Amino acid sequence: MNAPPDESSPGLPPADYEMLCDFLRERTGLSFTEAKRYFVDRRVAARMAAVGAATVREYMRLLRFQASGEELQLLVNLMTVNETYFFREKYQFDCLVNSALDEVVRGRPPGARVRIWSAGCSTGEEPYSIAIMLLEHWRRVDEFEIELYASDIDSSVLARAQEGIYEERSLQGLPAHLRAKYFRRVGSDPDRWRIIEELRESIDFSHVNIVDPEQLRAFRGIDVIFCRNLLIYFDDLGRREAASMFYDALAPNGFVCLGHSESMSRISSLFVPRRFPDAILYQKPVQGGLP
Repeated sequence: MNAPPDESSPGLPPADYEMLCDFLRERTGLSFTEAKRYFVDRRVAARMAAVGAATVREYMRLLRFQASGEELQLLVNLMTVNETYFFREKYQFDCLVNSALDEVVRGRPPGARVRIWSAGCSTGEEPYSIAIMLLEHWRRVDEFEIELYASDIDSSVLARAQEGIYEERSLQGLPAHLRAKYFRRVGSDPDRWRIIEELRESIDFSHVNIVDPEQLRAFRGIDVIFCRNLLIYFDDLGRREAASMFYDALAPNGFVCLGHSESMSRISSLFVPRRFPDAILYQKPVQGGLP
Protein backbone atom coordinates (compact mmCIF):
# COMPACT_ATOMS: atom_id res chain seq x y z
CA MET A 1 0.00 0.00 0.00
CA ASN A 2 1.41 3.41 -0.99
CA ALA A 3 2.03 5.97 1.70
CA PRO A 4 -0.19 9.07 1.54
CA PRO A 5 1.40 12.18 0.06
CA ASP A 6 3.34 14.35 2.48
CA GLU A 7 1.09 17.40 2.78
CA SER A 8 3.71 19.15 4.93
CA SER A 9 6.36 19.09 2.17
CA PRO A 10 7.69 22.64 1.72
CA GLY A 11 7.61 22.31 -2.07
CA LEU A 12 9.19 24.88 -4.38
CA PRO A 13 10.73 28.03 -2.89
CA PRO A 14 8.36 30.99 -3.41
CA ALA A 15 10.60 32.77 -5.93
CA ASP A 16 11.06 29.57 -7.96
CA TYR A 17 7.33 28.82 -7.86
CA GLU A 18 6.54 32.30 -9.16
CA MET A 19 9.19 32.04 -11.87
CA LEU A 20 7.85 28.67 -13.05
CA CYS A 21 4.22 29.81 -13.04
CA ASP A 22 5.12 32.97 -14.98
CA PHE A 23 6.89 30.81 -17.57
CA LEU A 24 3.93 28.42 -17.94
CA ARG A 25 1.50 31.31 -18.25
CA GLU A 26 3.65 32.92 -20.97
CA ARG A 27 4.02 29.70 -22.96
CA THR A 28 0.60 28.09 -22.49
CA GLY A 29 -1.83 30.65 -21.05
CA LEU A 30 -2.39 28.37 -18.03
CA SER A 31 -2.47 30.31 -14.77
CA PHE A 32 -1.62 28.66 -11.44
CA THR A 33 -2.44 30.63 -8.29
CA GLU A 34 -1.15 30.00 -4.80
CA ALA A 35 -4.17 27.78 -4.23
CA LYS A 36 -2.74 25.36 -6.84
CA ARG A 37 0.68 25.27 -5.20
CA TYR A 38 0.51 21.69 -3.93
CA PHE A 39 -0.79 20.48 -7.31
CA VAL A 40 2.09 22.21 -9.14
CA ASP A 41 4.76 21.21 -6.60
CA ARG A 42 3.99 17.51 -6.89
CA ARG A 43 4.04 17.45 -10.67
CA VAL A 44 7.16 19.56 -11.05
CA ALA A 45 8.97 17.42 -8.46
CA ALA A 46 8.05 14.28 -10.42
CA ARG A 47 9.42 15.70 -13.67
CA MET A 48 12.59 17.03 -12.00
CA ALA A 49 13.26 13.57 -10.61
CA ALA A 50 12.62 12.01 -14.02
CA VAL A 51 15.20 14.22 -15.79
CA GLY A 52 17.66 14.39 -12.88
CA ALA A 53 17.37 18.15 -12.32
CA ALA A 54 18.77 19.11 -8.91
CA THR A 55 17.20 22.58 -8.77
CA VAL A 56 14.20 24.36 -10.23
CA ARG A 57 16.50 26.73 -12.10
CA GLU A 58 18.29 23.80 -13.71
CA TYR A 59 14.92 22.37 -14.70
CA MET A 60 13.81 25.75 -16.05
CA ARG A 61 16.86 25.85 -18.32
CA LEU A 62 15.76 22.54 -19.80
CA LEU A 63 12.21 23.83 -20.32
CA ARG A 64 13.40 27.03 -21.98
CA PHE A 65 16.15 25.74 -24.22
CA GLN A 66 15.43 22.11 -25.10
CA ALA A 67 15.22 22.19 -28.88
CA SER A 68 12.55 19.50 -29.15
CA GLY A 69 10.29 21.00 -26.49
CA GLU A 70 9.58 17.45 -25.31
CA GLU A 71 10.00 18.16 -21.60
CA LEU A 72 7.71 21.20 -21.68
CA GLN A 73 5.08 19.06 -23.39
CA LEU A 74 5.39 16.33 -20.76
CA LEU A 75 4.99 18.89 -17.98
CA VAL A 76 1.98 20.49 -19.69
CA ASN A 77 0.37 17.05 -20.03
CA LEU A 78 0.70 16.61 -16.25
CA MET A 79 -0.67 20.08 -15.52
CA THR A 80 -3.92 19.81 -17.48
CA VAL A 81 -7.11 18.32 -16.08
CA ASN A 82 -9.28 16.41 -18.57
CA GLU A 83 -12.65 15.31 -17.25
CA THR A 84 -15.48 15.16 -19.76
CA TYR A 85 -18.12 12.92 -21.32
CA PHE A 86 -20.40 12.74 -24.35
CA PHE A 87 -23.12 15.40 -24.66
CA ARG A 88 -21.85 17.32 -21.65
CA GLU A 89 -24.02 20.45 -21.31
CA LYS A 90 -26.21 19.13 -24.11
CA TYR A 91 -28.31 22.29 -24.35
CA GLN A 92 -25.38 23.93 -26.15
CA PHE A 93 -25.29 21.21 -28.80
CA ASP A 94 -29.06 21.65 -29.13
CA CYS A 95 -28.49 25.37 -29.70
CA LEU A 96 -25.97 24.58 -32.42
CA VAL A 97 -28.33 22.42 -34.49
CA ASN A 98 -31.59 24.21 -33.65
CA SER A 99 -30.52 27.83 -34.09
CA ALA A 100 -26.89 28.83 -34.58
CA LEU A 101 -26.07 26.86 -37.73
CA ASP A 102 -29.19 27.99 -39.54
CA GLU A 103 -28.07 31.56 -38.95
CA VAL A 104 -24.50 30.75 -40.02
CA VAL A 105 -25.59 29.37 -43.41
CA ARG A 106 -28.20 32.01 -44.16
CA GLY A 107 -27.57 33.21 -47.70
CA ARG A 108 -24.93 30.58 -48.48
CA PRO A 109 -25.36 28.39 -51.53
CA PRO A 110 -25.62 24.61 -51.22
CA GLY A 111 -22.16 23.05 -51.08
CA ALA A 112 -20.60 25.97 -49.19
CA ARG A 113 -18.24 25.19 -46.34
CA VAL A 114 -19.29 25.23 -42.68
CA ARG A 115 -16.33 25.13 -40.30
CA ILE A 116 -16.62 24.15 -36.61
CA TRP A 117 -13.67 24.04 -34.20
CA SER A 118 -13.50 22.34 -30.80
CA ALA A 119 -10.67 24.25 -29.09
CA GLY A 120 -9.50 22.33 -26.05
CA CYS A 121 -11.06 19.07 -27.20
CA SER A 122 -9.50 16.94 -24.44
CA THR A 123 -10.12 13.23 -25.11
CA GLY A 124 -12.51 13.94 -27.97
CA GLU A 125 -15.98 13.61 -26.49
CA GLU A 126 -16.90 17.17 -27.49
CA PRO A 127 -16.03 17.06 -31.22
CA TYR A 128 -17.52 13.59 -31.60
CA SER A 129 -20.69 14.82 -29.85
CA ILE A 130 -20.85 17.70 -32.34
CA ALA A 131 -20.50 15.27 -35.25
CA ILE A 132 -23.26 13.01 -33.92
CA MET A 133 -25.59 15.97 -33.27
CA LEU A 134 -25.09 17.23 -36.81
CA LEU A 135 -25.83 13.85 -38.34
CA GLU A 136 -28.83 13.17 -36.13
CA HIS A 137 -30.47 16.56 -35.72
CA TRP A 138 -29.39 19.24 -38.20
CA ARG A 139 -31.90 19.06 -41.03
CA ARG A 140 -29.51 20.73 -43.52
CA VAL A 141 -26.47 18.59 -42.80
CA ASP A 142 -26.37 17.15 -46.33
CA GLU A 143 -26.54 20.54 -48.03
CA PHE A 144 -23.12 21.82 -46.96
CA GLU A 145 -19.47 20.80 -46.86
CA ILE A 146 -18.88 20.49 -43.11
CA GLU A 147 -15.34 20.69 -41.73
CA LEU A 148 -14.76 19.69 -38.11
CA TYR A 149 -11.54 20.66 -36.33
CA ALA A 150 -10.41 19.65 -32.85
CA SER A 151 -7.30 20.70 -30.96
CA ASP A 152 -5.67 20.50 -27.56
CA ILE A 153 -2.38 21.51 -25.96
CA ASP A 154 -2.11 18.14 -24.17
CA SER A 155 -0.59 15.66 -26.61
CA SER A 156 -1.56 12.62 -24.53
CA VAL A 157 -5.31 13.34 -24.51
CA LEU A 158 -5.16 14.29 -28.18
CA ALA A 159 -3.79 10.82 -28.99
CA ARG A 160 -6.66 9.27 -27.05
CA ALA A 161 -9.16 11.43 -28.93
CA GLN A 162 -7.79 10.25 -32.26
CA GLU A 163 -7.94 6.63 -31.10
CA GLY A 164 -11.59 7.12 -30.12
CA ILE A 165 -11.82 4.46 -27.39
CA TYR A 166 -14.04 5.24 -24.40
CA GLU A 167 -15.17 3.60 -21.18
CA GLU A 168 -18.63 3.61 -19.61
CA ARG A 169 -17.99 6.80 -17.62
CA SER A 170 -17.61 8.82 -20.83
CA LEU A 171 -20.73 7.29 -22.37
CA GLN A 172 -23.06 7.93 -19.42
CA GLY A 173 -25.13 10.56 -21.27
CA LEU A 174 -25.33 8.69 -24.56
CA PRO A 175 -28.71 7.19 -25.54
CA ALA A 176 -28.58 3.47 -26.24
CA HIS A 177 -29.60 3.80 -29.89
CA LEU A 178 -26.72 6.23 -30.56
CA ARG A 179 -24.24 3.91 -28.87
CA ALA A 180 -25.40 1.09 -31.10
CA LYS A 181 -25.20 3.28 -34.19
CA TYR A 182 -21.86 5.03 -33.69
CA PHE A 183 -19.80 2.74 -31.40
CA ARG A 184 -18.40 -0.77 -31.46
CA ARG A 185 -17.21 -2.88 -28.53
CA VAL A 186 -13.45 -3.21 -28.15
CA GLY A 187 -12.77 -6.94 -28.17
CA SER A 188 -14.61 -8.79 -25.43
CA ASP A 189 -14.37 -5.95 -22.90
CA PRO A 190 -17.95 -4.87 -22.04
CA ASP A 191 -16.78 -1.49 -20.71
CA ARG A 192 -14.72 -0.24 -23.67
CA TRP A 193 -16.22 1.16 -26.87
CA ARG A 194 -14.65 2.65 -29.98
CA ILE A 195 -16.32 5.26 -32.11
CA ILE A 196 -16.80 4.15 -35.71
CA GLU A 197 -14.13 4.87 -38.28
CA GLU A 198 -16.31 7.22 -40.34
CA LEU A 199 -16.61 9.63 -37.41
CA ARG A 200 -12.94 9.35 -36.44
CA GLU A 201 -11.95 10.26 -39.98
CA SER A 202 -14.42 13.15 -40.16
CA ILE A 203 -12.52 15.25 -37.62
CA ASP A 204 -9.18 16.99 -38.21
CA PHE A 205 -7.27 16.69 -34.90
CA SER A 206 -4.22 18.85 -34.27
CA HIS A 207 -1.89 19.82 -31.44
CA VAL A 208 -2.48 23.53 -30.84
CA ASN A 209 -1.57 26.06 -28.15
CA ILE A 210 -4.33 28.67 -28.37
CA VAL A 211 -2.07 31.44 -27.06
CA ASP A 212 0.44 30.89 -29.86
CA PRO A 213 -0.37 33.39 -32.65
CA GLU A 214 1.61 31.42 -35.22
CA GLN A 215 -0.41 28.26 -34.64
CA LEU A 216 -3.70 30.17 -34.58
CA ARG A 217 -3.09 31.59 -38.06
CA ALA A 218 -4.08 28.20 -39.44
CA PHE A 219 -7.61 28.79 -38.11
CA ARG A 220 -9.45 31.38 -40.17
CA GLY A 221 -13.01 31.60 -41.42
CA ILE A 222 -14.32 29.43 -38.58
CA ASP A 223 -18.09 29.57 -38.15
CA VAL A 224 -18.44 28.15 -34.63
CA ILE A 225 -15.80 27.76 -31.92
CA PHE A 226 -16.49 25.54 -28.92
CA CYS A 227 -14.17 26.58 -26.09
CA ARG A 228 -15.92 25.32 -23.02
CA ASN A 229 -14.37 25.29 -19.54
CA LEU A 230 -10.90 26.10 -20.87
CA LEU A 231 -10.54 29.82 -20.21
CA ILE A 232 -11.27 29.28 -16.52
CA TYR A 233 -7.66 28.04 -16.28
CA PHE A 234 -6.34 31.36 -17.66
CA ASP A 235 -5.82 34.65 -15.86
CA ASP A 236 -7.61 37.82 -17.00
CA LEU A 237 -4.91 38.80 -19.46
CA GLY A 238 -4.78 35.30 -20.93
CA ARG A 239 -8.55 35.26 -21.39
CA ARG A 240 -8.49 38.58 -23.23
CA GLU A 241 -5.67 37.39 -25.48
CA ALA A 242 -7.53 34.16 -26.27
CA ALA A 243 -10.74 36.09 -26.99
CA SER A 244 -8.86 38.34 -29.42
CA MET A 245 -7.42 35.32 -31.23
CA PHE A 246 -10.85 33.69 -31.46
CA TYR A 247 -12.21 36.94 -32.90
CA ASP A 248 -9.57 36.82 -35.63
CA ALA A 249 -10.27 33.13 -36.30
CA LEU A 250 -14.04 33.58 -36.71
CA ALA A 251 -15.89 34.42 -39.88
CA PRO A 252 -18.18 37.47 -39.63
CA ASN A 253 -21.28 36.53 -37.62
CA GLY A 254 -19.48 33.42 -36.32
CA PHE A 255 -20.14 32.18 -32.79
CA VAL A 256 -18.12 31.25 -29.70
CA CYS A 257 -19.64 28.76 -27.25
CA LEU A 258 -18.29 28.91 -23.68
CA GLY A 259 -18.94 26.76 -20.61
CA HIS A 260 -22.04 27.36 -18.51
CA SER A 261 -20.07 29.24 -15.81
CA GLU A 262 -18.18 31.43 -18.28
CA SER A 263 -19.18 34.76 -19.82
CA MET A 264 -17.46 36.44 -22.75
CA SER A 265 -19.05 39.71 -21.64
CA ARG A 266 -16.74 39.70 -18.61
CA ILE A 267 -13.70 38.99 -20.80
CA SER A 268 -13.98 41.07 -23.97
CA SER A 269 -16.23 43.65 -25.61
CA LEU A 270 -15.45 42.27 -29.09
CA PHE A 271 -18.42 39.90 -29.09
CA VAL A 272 -22.18 40.37 -28.91
CA PRO A 273 -24.11 37.96 -26.63
CA ARG A 274 -26.91 36.22 -28.54
CA ARG A 275 -29.76 34.65 -26.59
CA PHE A 276 -31.18 31.62 -28.33
CA PRO A 277 -33.95 29.40 -26.89
CA ASP A 278 -31.40 26.77 -25.84
CA ALA A 279 -28.33 28.81 -24.82
CA ILE A 280 -26.36 32.04 -24.98
CA LEU A 281 -23.60 32.17 -27.60
CA TYR A 282 -21.21 35.02 -28.39
CA GLN A 283 -21.18 36.39 -31.90
CA LYS A 284 -18.58 38.26 -33.93
CA PRO A 285 -20.49 41.14 -35.51
CA VAL A 286 -20.00 42.20 -39.08
CA GLN A 287 -18.90 45.76 -39.69
CA GLY A 288 -21.90 47.95 -39.12
CA GLY A 289 -23.61 45.51 -36.76
CA LEU A 290 -25.54 42.26 -36.86
CA PRO A 291 -27.94 41.41 -39.68
